[in-house]
Amino acid sequence: MIYYLLGMIERTLTHRIAAKVGRGKAIVVIGPRQVGKTTLIRDFLRGSDVQFFDGDDPTVRAVLDTPNTARLRDLIGNKPVVFIDEAQRINNIGLTLKIIVDQFPEVQLWVSGSSSFSLFNELNEPLTGRKWEYELFPISWEEYQHHVGFLEAEQQLASRLIFGMYPDVMNHPGEEAEVLRNLVGSYLYKDVLALAGIRKPEVLDKLVQALALQIGSEVNYNELSGLVGIDRITVENYISVLEKAFVVFRLPSFSRNVRNEIKKGKKVYFYDTGIRNTVIGDTTDLSLRADVGPLWENFLIAERLKQNRYKGTGARGYFWRTTQQQEIDYVEVVNGRIGAYEFKWNPKRKAAITKTFTNSYEATGFIVNRDNFREFVII
Repeated sequence: MIYYLLGMIERTLTHRIAAKVGRGKAIVVIGPRQVGKTTLIRDFLRGSDVQFFDGDDPTVRAVLDTPNTARLRDLIGNKPVVFIDEAQRINNIGLTLKIIVDQFPEVQLWVSGSSSFSLFNELNEPLTGRKWEYELFPISWEEYQHHVGFLEAEQQLASRLIFGMYPDVMNHPGEEAEVLRNLVGSYLYKDVLALAGIRKPEVLDKLVQALALQIGSEVNYNELSGLVGIDRITVENYISVLEKAFVVFRLPSFSRNVRNEIKKGKKVYFYDTGIRNTVIGDTTDLSLRADVGPLWENFLIAERLKQNRYKGTGARGYFWRTTQQQEIDYVEVVNGRIGAYEFKWNPKRKAAITKTFTNSYEATGFIVNRDNFREFVII
């Protein structure tokens, strides 16, 4: 459980991770900065005798980037637990972790990382079969509602769409915009630019703003290329970097057999709506906004992503559209079953699921609005 100014919020991942402790594998938690990874792990380690390494410390990086068994034995000593924080900052981290898991089987190894740029690439081969890996995101609606109760959560829904679900943002009511600006400036631009080796911050800035203004719409890479002033391949590479930094995620198009389906399109959403709104410099009240529909769609899909990842459903998400502009906001496939979802903020707005899709794929259709959305964001 994680302690915030707003009290003690239990994270959904806690129960899954607890079952893996002491089973001879490293436990790896990655995700954006400031979502509570270190605090989550420290809560597990409370009362334990821990050898802690901070990857942000240059001395630690120098010691751990040229590992060997003898050196690690000296560093670990008799500690039963090792915790390496911000592991993505350490060169050759995969080899270091492999040695610890293989040569020190009595040690429980914990690892956190704020980016998947190099972490997953370096871990996957050396740690094959040697790790449990999890992603931690900003507070989920389920976690929030469970903590504050149904009524307060309901009262705060509009605010959460504007300011998002980052713990530090939620801890500073009245100062959300300032906290978000600091968060965007540090983790979005400094981290992404440094870790990806991007030398033109103004180009990244233009691209992120363009993506933020297009949530809910199919992304046109050629259009983005002309708008930002870089070639299409670089646009796709930069978006991939933003995905690995947990800023945005892509939703592919669903296509199997209906004629005239869009087969290769993608939509881009932000993991957190507060980050998205800060990028475009608009944190005005929901009642004054023209983008409530796309914002609501982004919020719902991001929350569904958290649920599916946390609970290991194996679900795959898509959008669907034809050249005749028939469209489904969100399509989800789980164990062969297909669900089709349309999102409407206003429960009174008429909405229908196109029968072209439901008949062709034997799909079940759902309309999700602000009155019934909990059934969608809490699995």
